[in-house]
Amino acid sequence: MNAFLLLPTPVFTAIALVVVVAVIALVAWALQLMQAASERREFSLMLAGCMVCSAAVGLATVMVLTFTSPVRLEARGLTAPELESAGVSLDAIVVPWEEAPTPRLGHR
Repeated sequence: MNAFLLLPTPVFTAIALVVVVAVIALVAWALQLMQAASERREFSLMLAGCMVCSAAVGLATVMVLTFTSPVRLEARGLTAPELESAGVSLDAIVVPWEEAPTPRLGHR
């Protein structure tokens, strides 16, 4: 299990706020680059602004996926653990070479 999942709430909130500030700073920088590209008519600055903006979107996506993952919620005790594993049960299947089907679900 990842130690990041079990951080105390104030530390986790501080990390989330730092990442949000970083995303906002990246978007502001991208807008400045794009404005300078528009004023100077330079394609390279516009491309750099688009790259910085896409980096901000990627960071925001990773932040949302990391901070709201079901594994984190389960590690913090905010979701109920699964009582039964997912999958298909083969208990009710009768193969042709069995003599008689035996009831497996009831108490007979």
